[in-house]
Amino acid sequence: MALTLASAARLLEQHHLLREIIQNDHWSLDPHRFDDADTPFEDVTYDTRTVKPGSLLFCKGRFRSEYLDGIDDKGLAAYVSQTDLSSATHAAGLIVDDVQKAMSLLSAEFYGRPQDHLTVIGITGTKGKTTTNYFTQAVLNAFNGGRTALFSSVDNCVDGHTYVESDLTTPESLDAFRMMRQAVDNGMTHLVMEVSSQAYKVNRVYGLTFDVAAFLNISPDHISPIEHPTFEDYFHCKRRIVVNARRLVLGADCAHADLIREDAAAAGVPVSTFALHNGGRNHGTPADVIAWPLDDAHDAYEIAANGLDLGSFRLSLDGDFNYLNAAAAVALVQAAGFDTHDPKALEALHAMESVHIAGRMEQFRDTESNTLAIVDYAHNFASVNALLDFVEERYGDEHPRITLVTGSAGDKAMDRRKEIVQASQHRIDRLILTFEDTDTEPVIDICRQMLGYVTDPNLETSIILDRTEAIETGIAEARGHADDGRLNVILVIGKGEEQWVKDHGRHVPYEGDNRVVERVFKLGDESR
Repeated sequence: MALTLASAARLLEQHHLLREIIQNDHWSLDPHRFDDADTPFEDVTYDTRTVKPGSLLFCKGRFRSEYLDGIDDKGLAAYVSQTDLSSATHAAGLIVDDVQKAMSLLSAEFYGRPQDHLTVIGITGTKGKTTTNYFTQAVLNAFNGGRTALFSSVDNCVDGHTYVESDLTTPESLDAFRMMRQAVDNGMTHLVMEVSSQAYKVNRVYGLTFDVAAFLNISPDHISPIEHPTFEDYFHCKRRIVVNARRLVLGADCAHADLIREDAAAAGVPVSTFALHNGGRNHGTPADVIAWPLDDAHDAYEIAANGLDLGSFRLSLDGDFNYLNAAAAVALVQAAGFDTHDPKALEALHAMESVHIAGRMEQFRDTESNTLAIVDYAHNFASVNALLDFVEERYGDEHPRITLVTGSAGDKAMDRRKEIVQASQHRIDRLILTFEDTDTEPVIDICRQMLGYVTDPNLETSIILDRTEAIETGIAEARGHADDGRLNVILVIGKGEEQWVKDHGRHVPYEGDNRVVERVFKLGDESR
């Protein structure tokens, strides 16, 4: 059904969002008192630069009336706003209480409610969202012939095999429904997507119900004046996925799991669980899906679902936490109707073993020295701690000399700066602080602030603002220690494969952490 001024007004009224409709000096709640009330909109947009004849424009964020200069000449049909903009345009205005909520609802309608034609799986948590996303897509693709779309903080994929770099962990609602429409038109049957706390904070997924949702874990993150003022607010936003799902998959060891279960019980949402039993099959929190190591080296894990052994798995992505993510993926596909008794389904589960995500737990060996570099997106206490746990578990017997190259984002998530230092300082030998994305905050101030959190007098520290130089310096220093017989481990975190840095709001070309390491190590693609 086409979206018109009349149908848009009805939908907004149903959700108690519509205040009134305004055009010039005429105010009313009845859309049929305005011209062309039943004429379908030709397009929806939140960018005035893309307005064309018949467009519905969402005036979101810090929108100013001067953005509408000349807009009537472009053929604007109507706009949605929280303020009256009739002084700047003759188009009809749908005045609403919340333009973000309105945009989500109306965009879904404009694109024909594509979510109704997909099994939509949403994944939230402080860490592990992206990896679990890719594992889940790989399994479903192997089972349904490549008909699973994906939205992630790394890439978006609407045809099951073509991946395009994404800008946001969870797309803006209009973009999300547009891509869902493309996915449906491409024959996709499933969509797996990351759902950030900000997605609920700013209503990017308002009105969207997930067929299955996963709540992986929770720990403090994204605490800042422009994100979440407190951990309680962050956690509350994360928890909103529970009441917007038909089934929930929950990490059995998730902090505050009891509260999440209360949310689910109040909403009548059934819950299944997953867990990692590093001490052996029967040594851990009981769960519906469990994974446990087959040997002391933790090179392979067994996974069982509801008591049924699914076989052993050897992932391309290293780290115990990735086997926990694999268990979450198994629980998700099972909750989505995947029959683990089906031999074809069991075979499809092994698609997780070949998943590789550039910039996540990528390991590189230097041929000129006893040096291992790991490039990862770790960026907060939990992920940095997990990364160092992995190094200790795998290489602790070699007493490695560990160098950490890191920065922290500007203008947001201020809590990460202290947490990265706290997680690492007593477990590493060398800390190099460097450039990471910023809007307005000077990077040198961020690095100096992080340096101020260092309390370990034995930790070597320095600030090298040029990120490429920082990585090259870490490698050169490691090579300088090659003769002492110790393994050198260089951890480069925060940017992964991203070939840009955000400097004062602009994306500036950057080689990419993994590519810098490859170049300096003189490695080819076979190193990945």
